[in-house]
Amino acid sequence: MAFKNKLGIINSPELANAEERISKKKAVELFENGVLDTLKFGTFASLKAIHKYLFDEIYDFAGELRTVNIAKGNFRFAPLIYLEAALANIDKMPQSTFDEIVESM
Repeated sequence: MAFKNKLGIINSPELANAEERISKKKAVELFENGVLDTLKFGTFASLKAIHKYLFDEIYDFAGELRTVNIAKGNFRFAPLIYLEAALANIDKMPQSTFDEIVESM
């Protein structure tokens, strides 16, 4: 069963294909249109903005803090019980640029 979506797709593989196609197109736009240049690296607010930009055409919840546990296929996203604490740590990360974030991984 697929996530509830704006596209009206109920088949998970079909939704995955649409999500990949749309989010890849939107990711290119993030770079080409300079959207990333307007965001502060290493902040939860920026991650929310990126998520909204990538998935807003597909999901009503794009860019919103989720309130339920979710999984996609065999992958379970961070449990809700730990999510708020994990997200609070994002703003405390010492890295301030994309290159610094990549180097810390």
